[in-house]
Amino acid sequence: MTDQFAYSYPSPLEGYENLEPLSEERNDDGKSFKNPEHGILSKAYEEFPDPLCKGRRGGFDIHIYHFQTNPDQVAYAKALWERIRREFPELRIYAFFDKPIGPHPVAMFEVNLFTPAQFGAFIPWLVINRGPLSALVHPNTVDDEEEERNHTQRATWLGERIPLDLRVFKLMKERQKRQEEEREKLVKAEAKEGRL
Repeated sequence: MTDQFAYSYPSPLEGYENLEPLSEERNDDGKSFKNPEHGILSKAYEEFPDPLCKGRRGGFDIHIYHFQTNPDQVAYAKALWERIRREFPELRIYAFFDKPIGPHPVAMFEVNLFTPAQFGAFIPWLVINRGPLSALVHPNTVDDEEEERNHTQRATWLGERIPLDLRVFKLMKERQKRQEEEREKLVKAEAKEGRL
């Protein structure tokens, strides 16, 4: 489980406070509960929930890994990459990398998902068709400072988890901080010149 103190978590019941207690009545199977019917589907069927990206970047990235030194995995990954491009042309599918890149310690390729319908179609398909490969499914949020959290605490794995090189995210944060400090210095210098 994730360190509960590493991040803040809003209540899952936000917006559902002060309602009648749920019924203990069971469905005909005797196991599952009857849920209150209100005739309205969750809007999560139509769009990703906030703070997920709903624009050009896509709501989810899927990184499908293969060991670049294993010729059988390389061949399977290339075939899977081609199949995805042919069967799911509406998705954004990136280059087939034959070496580690970014925080990814082994070779991979990436697929972006833009809608809940794409997610609902592609993820079950990938569960069945990924073969011996592992896949990281992570959200893209609107806040760029959430990249490490998106790749770790919010991530889901299909197959074996492959430890990521989290140093990349630390270096990104340090670079962003330096750039912000440089911008602040520039603004202060311009403001000072304007006052003279």
